[in-house]
Amino acid sequence: MNSTRLFLLFAWLMVATLLWMEWGKEQAAPVTPAVATTPAGTVAPTGSAGVPSANIPTATGTVPAAPGSTPAPVAASATPEAAPAVTVETDVLRVTMTGGELRQADLLRYPSEAAKDSAPVRLLSPEGTHYFVATTGWHSDAGPAPETTGFVLAGANAGTAFRLAPGQKQLVVPFVWNGANGVSIRREFVFERGSYVVQVRDQLRNAGSAPWQGYVYRGLTRAPRPVAGSGPMSPESYSFQGPAWWDDKYERCKYEDIGDDCKLGREVKGGWIGMLQHHFFGSWIPQKDQAALFDVSQAGGHYTIDARGPSFNVAAGGSADSSARLWIGPKLVNQMEAQDIPGLKRAVDFSKFDTMATLAEALFWVLEKLHALVKNWGWAIVGLVVLIKILMFPLSTAQYKSMAKMRKFQPRIKQLQERYGEDKQKLQMAMMELYKKEKINPVGGCLPILIQMPVFLALYWMLSESVELRHAPWIGWITDLTARDPYFVLPVINIAVMWFTQKLTPMAPGMDPMQQKMMQYMPLVFGVLFAFMPAGLVLYWITNGTLGLLQQAWMTRRYAEQPAKLLAD
Repeated sequence: MNSTRLFLLFAWLMVATLLWMEWGKEQAAPVTPAVATTPAGTVAPTGSAGVPSANIPTATGTVPAAPGSTPAPVAASATPEAAPAVTVETDVLRVTMTGGELRQADLLRYPSEAAKDSAPVRLLSPEGTHYFVATTGWHSDAGPAPETTGFVLAGANAGTAFRLAPGQKQLVVPFVWNGANGVSIRREFVFERGSYVVQVRDQLRNAGSAPWQGYVYRGLTRAPRPVAGSGPMSPESYSFQGPAWWDDKYERCKYEDIGDDCKLGREVKGGWIGMLQHHFFGSWIPQKDQAALFDVSQAGGHYTIDARGPSFNVAAGGSADSSARLWIGPKLVNQMEAQDIPGLKRAVDFSKFDTMATLAEALFWVLEKLHALVKNWGWAIVGLVVLIKILMFPLSTAQYKSMAKMRKFQPRIKQLQERYGEDKQKLQMAMMELYKKEKINPVGGCLPILIQMPVFLALYWMLSESVELRHAPWIGWITDLTARDPYFVLPVINIAVMWFTQKLTPMAPGMDPMQQKMMQYMPLVFGVLFAFMPAGLVLYWITNGTLGLLQQAWMTRRYAEQPAKLLAD
């Protein structure tokens, strides 16, 4: 296979893939039923999160769920009267919460739009189609249950606003719950400067006369998020949205598969659960040494992923402790790695395939190092292309050498075509004899293109998913490298680069006039495709194409000036 045919095949495969993906999105789009509301008009989650249907892990073994028991859902939303909300503000977060529910979270350093006066991204929200809340509570089969409701601020008046003061590194917001049976819970939410992680520390004390048995619950519930910019190749439309978790490996589940093709119900120790969206996510990270039952469910248009456990047998006069971390923020790889949690950085969902994700992670690592040097993500992309071209220089040289040889022998190939006419078999045999005699490798130009395919795909996902590049400018009109070029300047430049490259590339021997005409339209076809891709990806392709064009022009001229010497190499 020669490089021209491979290029044509690659182009049409991309078009077919895009059409199939668009059709698949239409067929698989989840239907969002009407959302239930409370009498007061506030949205209430309807996902089920009661007693696990399997055995619940404990500190000393497993405790079977009570047979036939159907307790109230642990994740029931607290009404304003039962649990007044407080506001907590740090340098990066502004959270509205009760003692059992984080119902609203604004990311203060991330504007929702590229405009400077844009409101911050609201990751957690109690409203309608943007519903997304994090809940935590305790459940007991016997006696009053300290679920998500009933917590009150410890030592402060309800409605108090907490703010991280200048120079203050940590902010602790305490709540307490007191039961009629002598059981009490002290819960502390710990916010740290510059961090998107909220520490949640629970201490249960049993001051009653009877043992207490129960388990801790942590969950994330949301409605499927409306996707903005759903045009062809829109990064957000192809970014994974839905529940994901880690149990020795990264796993995820589409909303529409929950309950049928996606059933979790698995005991996990040292993992995490999360709800992912483009650039941002929420995640519960349970205590490493405490096992929990991970599960997913859906009801009433809301989807829930939760961790139930561990359960505890607390003797009279005894106590039990459990802690967890809640991530509510952007997918920042460095901060995620700092949590020392296996697989947490896989929430940056470059791909469901581990090999492709690893390649994307490696490309981002190099890109990040280049950014540290040039202080501009656009120029870092240019530098990444230069490094890739240097690494692939031997392969590229072989490709352009093969093209140059093919170009030199085009007149002789044309003579063979005229001699054998429509006899394709004799023409192919004569061409193979020519290739053998002149030491021409007809597939010499294929390998570099084949290698570039996975690099191109990995780079697409890396540029689309990396929040570090979100709203990152390059020069002039390119104010967001993860969005398409608003004026289509880069796609037009790409068309020009591809057109000039095509002029230097010899047509495949035996290609019929219809194929040749189709090849002439390839720069335009790719120009239309790249018009909807992230500007950073188009910048990569233009830089790669321009360097390739210069290398090819130099090699072609070199062969023209010194054919005998070079053809003998």
